[in-house]
Amino acid sequence: MIFEDEKKLLKIIKFAPTVFIIIVTTIFLLIQYTKTKTSFENEKNKIQTDYSQKNKELIKQRVSEVYDFIKREQEQTEYELKSSLNEAVDNAYAIASTIYNQNKDKDIQTIKKLIIDALRNIRFLDGRGYYFVYENTGKNILLPHNPELEGKDFWEHQDAKGSYIIKDMTSLLSKKDKAFYEWYWYNPKNPDKQRKKLGLVRNFEPFDWFIGTGEYVQDFEKQMQERVLNHIREIRYGNSGYIFIINYDSIYLSHIRKNFINQNAVANNDTVDIKKVIEELIDISKNGEGYYSYIQNKKPGIDEPITKTSYVKGLNEWQWMIGTGFYEDEIKSSIKKRKIQLENQFENYLLNTLEVTLLVTVLLLLISTYLSKILQKRFLRYKKAIEEKALENTRQHTLLSQQSKMAAMGEMIGNIAHQWRQPLSTISTVSTGLKLQKELNIIDDKDLYDGLDNINNTVQYLSNTIDDFRNFFRTDKEKSQFSVQESFDNAISLVKTSFHNKEIEIIKNSEDYEINSYKNELIQVIINLLNNAKDELIKKDKNFEKIVFLSVFKEDNSIKIQVKDNAGGIPEDIIDRVFEPYFTTKHQSQGTGIGLYMSREIIVKNMNGKVEVYNTSFNYNNILFKGAVFQIDLPLHT
Repeated sequence: MIFEDEKKLLKIIKFAPTVFIIIVTTIFLLIQYTKTKTSFENEKNKIQTDYSQKNKELIKQRVSEVYDFIKREQEQTEYELKSSLNEAVDNAYAIASTIYNQNKDKDIQTIKKLIIDALRNIRFLDGRGYYFVYENTGKNILLPHNPELEGKDFWEHQDAKGSYIIKDMTSLLSKKDKAFYEWYWYNPKNPDKQRKKLGLVRNFEPFDWFIGTGEYVQDFEKQMQERVLNHIREIRYGNSGYIFIINYDSIYLSHIRKNFINQNAVANNDTVDIKKVIEELIDISKNGEGYYSYIQNKKPGIDEPITKTSYVKGLNEWQWMIGTGFYEDEIKSSIKKRKIQLENQFENYLLNTLEVTLLVTVLLLLISTYLSKILQKRFLRYKKAIEEKALENTRQHTLLSQQSKMAAMGEMIGNIAHQWRQPLSTISTVSTGLKLQKELNIIDDKDLYDGLDNINNTVQYLSNTIDDFRNFFRTDKEKSQFSVQESFDNAISLVKTSFHNKEIEIIKNSEDYEINSYKNELIQVIINLLNNAKDELIKKDKNFEKIVFLSVFKEDNSIKIQVKDNAGGIPEDIIDRVFEPYFTTKHQSQGTGIGLYMSREIIVKNMNGKVEVYNTSFNYNNILFKGAVFQIDLPLHT
């Protein structure tokens, strides 16, 4: 029988997919159109910013490349200069040595004159370089550009910085045969001012001379600068891109217009407010680097005013401003082309999207109609099967629920049995002992009362164990302030008889601290650890001294409780598994493997602490023992 609701469901199965597909398709097209339109509009608006930023990054990169090129050339300057000086001095030394060796038959003065005459007119470094010769006493032998000073004593001569030039040179040459030296000297081309000079001197032993030459660093740098500028002047980017260099005196050193070179930038530039622009560009360069936009009346090639953005960087050691730029009309042209491309892409994208969507919609409608018919036929067929399956699932759910409860109960009973085994054994042992003593008539009142107290305490522990296990997973347990030492005493009182019977000694070595936590659960854990130690110690020989150490101490902001035995330790291949649930090395009749697992759960989950185990070796009564240490860390304030 088909109910009214089922008829409605059949109609939904028949028509809903078609209606749903049409609605979804329409919404998809609207969303896609709006999203795409917005995206393309944003893209068009973003083009100008992106092109401007891209060009800024590009001109910065170009300036940086030129700057790095110049820095590399600068680094080569001193190397090249030293190489040139070294080659020149070696040539002079070779000439002097050859003349000396070939004229040994002549008198010394004649040989000296031959050498001096040979070196006097030699020039190098584009005519700037010449040789000088001094005796090691300071007397000048050769000075081609000031021959009137030849024969003079320069021993006490100082340069502009106060350095004793000849003294310094002879000092260096006393340690090595050839040495470089920097000093200040009058430039023959500009004799009014001493300028920095780098030279190389070399000993000429036959006459106790030294031969040398030097070059004014400024002259060599100028030659290198011209070489660098010639290279930069040839750099071109696109149709009108180039590198311009202006020194801090506003003189063009490099420009695309060759007639600008060596001319004043202020007087030879058609930029609006050029004086201010040049001053601000130089100021930017002196302080490092940066961008600057200005209007140029005539762009090279089109002679029309246009906005230009330049990037400049200062080379302060040479007083140079290095820069390049781009023109706004280049961006506008690129933007216009890109916008046209985007509009065409947008139209094509919408057309393709519409065609694909319509095709997919038709296919989906056909498929949905076919599937609707199949669903209608199978609906009635599966109706009865679904009802039967539902009934079967209900029965299975009930059975699984019952099995789950039984499993949980079995686990709890196993835990209780594990905890009760030793106390029950204690009760049995004490009661049997009392009965035997009574039968032998050797019991006194004290032994009787002690035994009964022990049985009563053990029974109370069994009762408390039931409460502990019942409360373990409850959230309404309350903490209390208690003494750790008192917890030790309570735990020991419950196991001392069984330990005594097994000849196991418990030694306390602890200070007393109070903590705010769960006292009964801590006692339960300590008893678990004591019993675990006992189970290992009873395996030892009868004459073996069996000991368990209980200790507590404070470290940082936590209380550490240790239970240590001398049973030989835990095998290394299983020590990492002792806290796993149901893991045990004992026979099933002796334990389920829950004790250490439950102990860790209590410490970690209920008491916010941690527990670990490791093996250790220690000396007691001059005997070396090995055993396991279970350490509990509890927060001092919780």
